[in-house]
Amino acid sequence: MLHDKRRLLLIAGPCSLESESNCRTVAKELKALSIRFPELNIIFKGSYDKANRTSLGGDRGPGMEAGLELLKLVKKDYGFAVLTDIHGPEHCEPVGRVVDVLQIPAFMCRQTDLLVAAAKTGKVVNVKKGQFLSPFEMKFVVDKLKGANAAEIWQTDRGTTFGYQNLVVDMRSFPIMASYGYPTIMDATHAVQLPGAAGGASGGQREYVPVLAKAALAAGADGLFMETHPDPAKAISDGPSQVPLAEFPALVESCLRIWKAARN
Repeated sequence: MLHDKRRLLLIAGPCSLESESNCRTVAKELKALSIRFPELNIIFKGSYDKANRTSLGGDRGPGMEAGLELLKLVKKDYGFAVLTDIHGPEHCEPVGRVVDVLQIPAFMCRQTDLLVAAAKTGKVVNVKKGQFLSPFEMKFVVDKLKGANAAEIWQTDRGTTFGYQNLVVDMRSFPIMASYGYPTIMDATHAVQLPGAAGGASGGQREYVPVLAKAALAAGADGLFMETHPDPAKAISDGPSQVPLAEFPALVESCLRIWKAARN
């Protein structure tokens, strides 16, 4: 099992696998965190294709071939297990040869063929709860993965659509989803998005990331998903919701304290 109940699961990295330099900068900081805090179980994440950009002209990232090479580099040079998003059943087999965790985007969490293909790789499948789903409906998503004999299943909440261009997180989601028997994760950076609110791009309120992350851990979440970037203003995607890399260690340290307190 990649998830270890004795350690806080932390999925972290840049939104997009923009470049080798960016990946190395983030991975180096995460490596230092893993040495400083052995109670962390860090999974490096990065997307090779931002396939659900708000507008047609949005930068989608390096693409599958170059992106998988960057993830291989992170695994080899920094020793992290790695995670990336997939958007079609045909992606699962080639991506599964490289990554340790296949992530199902929230918009696609009910796509049966995608879920089954991801499960068949034998890798961990992290499925994000759709912004349009209640936590109760995640049981049926999990059942699809179980029926396809997924080796390991994780469930992630990134908020629920609340009116126009806003999301809200119901902290009851974590005990509800935990009742299905699989780890729960709080996506604290996508949950502060303001979808489509920045003139053809998503806005965000990163100042609320710490609040949501800590509240979810207090509510029983097993892990956190938090994107971080050396200079979010220059990120090609989700800059307004990514945590500046310089602020990331202090945030993680404070989250660890909450996680330990909740467990005790």
